[in-house]
Formats: sequence, C-alpha cells, structure tokens
Amino acid sequence: MGACPGSKPLPTSALRGAHPPAQLGNMETLIPIAQQIADTLKARGETVAISESSAGGLISAALLAVPGASSYYRGGGVIYTPKAFKHLLGLTREDIGDMRSSTEPYARLLANTIRGKLAADWGLCETGASGPTGNGYGDAAGHTCIAVVGPNRFEISTTLETGLSDRPENMRLFAKETLEVFLAALG
Repeated sequence: MGACPGSKPLPTSALRGAHPPAQLGNMETLIPIAQQIADTLKARGETVAISESSAGGLISAALLAVPGASSYYRGGGVIYTPKAFKHLLGLTREDIGDMRSSTEPYARLLANTIRGKLAADWGLCETGASGPTGNGYGDAAGHTCIAVVGPNRFEISTTLETGLSDRPENMRLFAKETLEVFLAALG
C-alpha cells in the first residue's frame, strides 16, 4: 500500500494521541473472551451479527481479531445516530413505538433486527452512554444495556452501570460485558 503523493509518515509518538495505549480499548482484555466465543461458534457452525453504539466498535473489533472470523462473524454496525438507525437497520419511529435508546427493550429490538438483516444465528446489541457525561435520556455516564438473541427464541438482556465518567474505560467495559454475556448465553 503506497503513501499519498507528498505525504510524510507520522512519527509513532503522533499516533499515541492524548490517551495512553492502555486506554484505547485495551484489547488484551477482550480478545481471550472473543477467542472462547469464536471457538464455540466455529464448533457449532453458528454465526453472529452485532449492533453496538457506545462501545464504538470494540465488540466487533475483538471478535474480528480472532483468526477465522469470517466463518462466524456476519457483520455489524456502530448504530450511533438516528441516521444509522434508519439507514443501516432500516427501522422507523413506528418500529420502536414508545421505546427509547439505552434501554433493555430497545437493545432486544436492535439485536433481533441485526440478526435478521444479516441472517445470523445470534444477534448482539449494546446501547448506552460512555461519557464523560450522560445521555439525553437522563442515563448517567457508564450506563449501557446489552441484549443477546439467538436460536429457539433465546433472548436475554441486562443493564450495566459502571459509575465511571471515563469514556475509553466505559467503552472497554461495555464491550467486555457484552462479550461475557454472550459467552454465558452460548453456555
């Protein structure tokens, strides 16, 4: 892959930014869980699709970091805005009725929707407020709702409250909790 004409490579120090590498997702804590999920899905011949918001893609990144992901990972999206909700998931206001974002019923709806859209065996959703402040619905930073849906009408949802305002750490914790809930669901 070539560089753009006239471009200069960035020094490594410029790539580090304001956050130490450990705060940029700390994938080392996510990949072992993703590996267990991958092993289980591959052994069963099952697939997963992801809808995430405040985890910012870390759930998908962890699952995709495991070699052979194309055999079990159908796809996913960071559903962060109303435009993504409408255009990536194809959902309308009428579809959600009086549900609001960052709730367990909303997470179950999105998990079912992404599962159906990508014809996956399993659907995951994470929706919350990573911080440093809460969301417009009154949820504090560190709040997220997670849903896992699967074969035989399997459905589970849970809420996590970290009590933290640290955005990168909340993102990592949201991804970790979602992966752990999914791993437990796979039993």
